[in-house]
Parts: sequence; C-alpha cells; structure tokens
Amino acid sequence: MPPKEKPRVDCTLKATSPDIGGRKATGSDKLTLVEQRQFIYVRIVRANGLPLNNISGTCNPFVELKIGNYKGITRCFEQTSNPEWNEVYAFTRDQILGGRLEILVRDKESAITEIIGHLSFDLDHIPTRFPPDSPMAPQWYKLEDRNGVKIVGELMLAVWIGNQSDDAFPVAWHSDAAAVSGKSVTKTRSNVYLSPVLWYLRIQVIAAQDLAPADRNRKPEAYVKAVLGNLVLRTKVSKDMNLNPTWNEEVMFVAAEPFDDPLVLSVEDKMGADKDVCLGRSVIPLHQVEKRLLPQPIGDQWITLQKHVAEVEEKTEVKFASRLHLRIFLDGVYHVFDEPTYYCSDLRATSPKLWPEKIGVLELGILKAEGLLPTMSKDGRGTTDAYCVAKYGQKWVRTRTIVDSFAPKWNEQYCWDVYDPYTVVTIGVFHNYHLQEGDKNGGKRDPRLGKVRIRLSTLETGRIYTHSYPLIVLQPNGLKKMGELHLAVKFSCSNWIDLLHTYSQPLLPMMHYLKPLSVYQLDSLRHQATYTLSLRLGRADPPLSREVVEYMLDTGVNRWSLRRGKANCERVMACLSGIVFIWRQFDQIRHWKNSAVTILIFSLFVAMVMSPKLILPAFFLAFFVIGVWRFPKRPRHPPHMDIKLSHAETAQIDELDEEFDTFPTSKQGEALKTRYDRLRGIAGRLMMMIGDLATQLERIHALVSWRDPRATAMFLIFCLIACILVHKVQFKYLVLVTWTYAMRPPRLRVGIPSIPQSFLRRLPAKTDSML
Repeated sequence: MPPKEKPRVDCTLKATSPDIGGRKATGSDKLTLVEQRQFIYVRIVRANGLPLNNISGTCNPFVELKIGNYKGITRCFEQTSNPEWNEVYAFTRDQILGGRLEILVRDKESAITEIIGHLSFDLDHIPTRFPPDSPMAPQWYKLEDRNGVKIVGELMLAVWIGNQSDDAFPVAWHSDAAAVSGKSVTKTRSNVYLSPVLWYLRIQVIAAQDLAPADRNRKPEAYVKAVLGNLVLRTKVSKDMNLNPTWNEEVMFVAAEPFDDPLVLSVEDKMGADKDVCLGRSVIPLHQVEKRLLPQPIGDQWITLQKHVAEVEEKTEVKFASRLHLRIFLDGVYHVFDEPTYYCSDLRATSPKLWPEKIGVLELGILKAEGLLPTMSKDGRGTTDAYCVAKYGQKWVRTRTIVDSFAPKWNEQYCWDVYDPYTVVTIGVFHNYHLQEGDKNGGKRDPRLGKVRIRLSTLETGRIYTHSYPLIVLQPNGLKKMGELHLAVKFSCSNWIDLLHTYSQPLLPMMHYLKPLSVYQLDSLRHQATYTLSLRLGRADPPLSREVVEYMLDTGVNRWSLRRGKANCERVMACLSGIVFIWRQFDQIRHWKNSAVTILIFSLFVAMVMSPKLILPAFFLAFFVIGVWRFPKRPRHPPHMDIKLSHAETAQIDELDEEFDTFPTSKQGEALKTRYDRLRGIAGRLMMMIGDLATQLERIHALVSWRDPRATAMFLIFCLIACILVHKVQFKYLVLVTWTYAMRPPRLRVGIPSIPQSFLRRLPAKTDSML
C-alpha cells in the first residue's frame, strides 16, 4: 500500500469580527481594540485589633476570598494582630456562578476549622468604577462571626467592578491563575519592560609609551586587552617590538545604561602560548567617558596605567607602569542593532538629538488564543499556561499568564510611538514553566508556541485589522501548528507630511553611510546587545527569561539552513520571473508566432525611435497603468508566516536536524559525514556557477588584452569601422536596422549561434591557468 500522506496543516490567515471597543461606543476610551471584560476587584489593605488564639496566645492571620468556584488567599503574617497586606484580587465577572463575595479572616493555627471573622458582599450591590474615575477608597469593615454578630477586629478593604483599563489590573492576582500561589503569583502578572539605552563604546588604541617589561632582555610582544563585564576583546600584537609600541586599532563594546561595570584596560606582554604578563592597567568608570551626541570628532587622550605590584620572596616590588594613548567615547550617532536589519522595530540613533519626529501611534490588542496544544503534563493530563510577549522599539510588554487553558483570553491593549513605518512589531506566545511551588522548574525553559510579525508599512493608516494568525513552530521533527492567536492592530498617523517625508530619508542614521561599520562588526555587536538585553530583562520582576528574549530578537537567524537557502533561491527566481516572462514573450513576437502582434510591436517601436521624446512618458505611463490596474487586487490583510514560501512542509527530517544543531556541531560519525558531503556538493555546484561567470567576464576583458592577437585585432578593426559608421549615420536609423534584423521572419533565421556569440566564446580566459 502506498504511504499515507500527512494531513496538511491549515496555516492561513483568517479575518475575525471580535466585539471590540473601537467599533462601537464604549464607556472607556482606553479600550478600543479589545473586548471589554468586567472584573470584581477586591483590595485587601490591612486589619486592626484581631483577637489572639486561645490556645497558642498568638495571631497568625491571613485572608481567604471566596466567590463562586474561585478562591484566593493572601500571604500569612506571623504573630501580629495588625497585619498589612495591600494586595489586589481580580475575579472575572462572566465566570462567576455564585451571587456573593465571602471574605474570611483565618488564623494559621486553626485555619481548617475556625475563622477569626468574615464579611459578605452581594454582587448586585458592588459599585462600578471605570477610568477616568478616581480610585475606590478603602473602608473599615467590622468583622462578623458565622451568625452575623459583630466581633472584635476590623478589616480595611475596597470592592468594585472595573475592566482591563483599571490601574489595579496589572498588579492584581487574577482568577485565571487560581492554581498559582506563593511567590509564583508575581510571575503570572502582566508587565511592561523597557530595554536599557544601548551605546557603542569605542576604544581606539593608538600607542603606548615607556613600557616596563618583566624581562628586560627580550623585546615585548605587547597587545591591549579590554574587559567590560564578562566580555573580553584584544588588539593584535604590535609590530613595533619595543618599549613604545603602536597599534592604531579599534575595539567596540555595547554598553547599557545605567553603567554598572567599569572598563578595564591593560597592556599585556605575550610571553608564551599560555603566559601573558600585565605591564599596566587602568580602570575607567563609564559614567566618566565622553558621549558623542552629534557627528563631530572626539579628541584623543593619554591615560596613566596603574603600577603593577608583585610579591616576590616576601618583598613588594613596584614595577614602573607607563601611559596609553587612545581615543575613548560612547558613540550615540549610530543605531545599536539588537535585531536583524530586516526585522528592526526601531531605527533611531542612540542620541536623542538625532531622533526624527514622531509620525504616529501603533495600537495592539492581544485578544485571545485558540486551539493551543498541551506543553506539559499535570495530574495525568495535558495543560498549557500561556502568556504573550510583544516588542516594538525599546518597549516590551508581557500579558498575564492564563493557567490551564487551551483557549486563553487576555484582552489586553498596548500602544507605542512610531517614528518610521518600515518597522516590525513582533508578538510571541510562550508557556510559563516557572509556576511550580517553590519556584523550582528543574532548569526548564519556557517553550515557544509561535510568533507573529507585522510590518507597519503594510498597514493602512486608521484601519483596525482583526485577524487570527497561525502559531507555527518549526521543530527538529517537522512543522507543528501550536494554535491560533487573535490580534487587533491599528496604525494611526498624526502627521501625513512627516509620514510621507520618511520615505525620502535614509533608513539608518547618517553615520551608517558616511563611516559604515563592517558586516563582521555589526554581527558581533548585535550578539553583544542581545546578551546585554537578556541579562538586564532577566533581572526584572517578573523576569523575561533568556530564551524568550533570544526568540523575540531572532538570534539564530544567521545560522546555516538548507531549507532557508532553497527558499531564498526561489525568492530570487520569483523576482526574476517577470524578466523571464518578458523575454519569452519577446521571443515569441520576434519568431512571428502571432503576425498581428509582431507587426503592432514593430510599428510601436518604429514610432518610438522616430519620436524619442515619447519613450520616457510611455515608460512611466505603463507603470502608472499597471499600478492602477492592480489597485482593486491589492492585499487587504497583513502578511504572515508562509509555510510554503519557507519550505517548512517539504523540509526533510535530516535537514531540520542540521538546522537545529548547535554551533559547533554536537553530531558525530555518519551523520556529520553525510552533512559534510552534502554541503560539499552544494558548494561544488556554486563553485562551478561562479567559475562560469568569471570565465564570461574574463572573455570580455580579453577583447583588448591581446592574449589572442588575432581576436583582438579583429575586434579593434570592427570598433574602428563601427566608429566611422555611427558617426556618419544617425543613431535612430542604426536602432531601426538592429530592430528590423532582430524581428526578421523565421524563414530568414538560421538555428545556430550568432556571430558575436561565436566570437566571444572563442576568446581565452584564465581557466587555462587554474590548477
């Protein structure tokens, strides 16, 4: 029996019609791109005068909130009658079945059977509060026993009904995370992060003066070592093997504000393969380094290296240290890349003085996800604790974690200022693996559930796009659809003139073109920036883990991938298909496949040649007509991940295993040999193509090189005759003769190469000199 075909994965973009605030009149101006959901907010502030336990003589109070099927518990205070919690709880209104809110104050010693006191609220009597109303003021409530009798002790709290725009929403414990308790609750909350301001730290090492080597009988092999945090860079060993070496080299770091680590510069003497001796060092705090905010030169300086102290036979010997000549500054006139160039969400320079004008606002509504696949097992069944992360510019946002749901509903809205339309907003979905009790997850990383990219230049201004995006993940065992993410996106333009003006401006700051950095430098600095961002964002609360930051920044985009190589070749061929199509049509016309069309094209060309002023107007008019003709068929939806374009479905398992392999490789034996042989085959074909191109170009150079004296003499005689002919005959008649010859009928053609082709193929190339 033939093997069964794998079922095709539906990875199409689907338009949706959510009930969002931007399409109807709402009571809150903040929620225009999400579905408004009502929450019952309970703020537990503090208690006063709680009675002591009759047995232990102490009071270890905590508060338990019950509403419908949900229960929330505050943290417990030890041995106090006046605890202060200041915690907020949010219960989703449409998920509550019960009709009352129960607030129980319990003692840890007798929490199972007894309560200190309780309060009860009817849900119908809870007031509503929506911004821009002021926050609800907490009040004191006398505690009651189970029979409704007032007892000793009171509790300060506030209860109200609000929505996602409430100030308490980001810091509240949500009923969607009811199974999470303890310190892990903070890791379920939504949050906004800001990337630190990144600078290029440039150290241009010029020379050193009066070095004092450890061994005065040998010439020092000096180099400069620069250390910033965990990163170490070195210059080359100076060719001047004396006491005054010169380098004229530059090393660059990525430094982030606030500047925590100082820069340590040292001059080292390379004594052997594994032995370096420090001849002097200097520690430079970065806040003392000059910042370049405008494209103007920075002066050089001499710094004194600290004296190196060594203890020899219980005696302290102070060795002489010298000076170092350098130019050091924090360069703010470049854009610090933390993303690939074609996925950048911000193209501004570090210096605020070089920022362009704001052109608009990007609004993003993260609505919900559907059909998520289980990522972990809990109590014998699969589950997913999903959250979203979105990045645009320096602002990162993280939604709250919806626990144990394959169809989480976030309905959270965020906005960013836009300075350039040629930027991309990235939204990723992850599973939260850090919700176990005690914050121990066995070192597991948050699995990725998919990613969506939306380029702002593909959006119409002022229009709300609501679509369901497929969440696609490429794994070593093949393509996998993890679910669908529902988003609402709106790009609003505040100044049309500035928006249109950006299309005439350079994409990057000016210094990227006047004094460009090399490709190697940009790649190395981008990895430094990614490493710095992952460290800083990993120290936030809740932290953004390193794997999340790296996935959002596409750190592995430059790794070798046979699948991506095939896709890029097909993209090039698709772009050239128009030229191929025109050539095929022209070939049919000149071979008189349709006599009427051939005569028409010939007549139009003759008219153009006789009236040259019609050529350029006809050229631009043709593009105008094509653009107007395609306007009704213009794309109406944002672009999304295309699995066919990416060759994701047709990729072989071995190709994917190679793509996800580590660098350096972790494979051995036959698998490594097979990949190497395959890569040799691909490189061999590429080598032959480059060789054929080089041969053709060398034959053109051979026309006047006299390598073939007869061919060069013939070519020079032809050039002399052509010069006289072109001078005597008008150019338009020469074009007409050439065109008439190209359009001659098939009966006048011979199926052999033309004279110029035959002549060119006989010219010599340097292929004969290749080994």
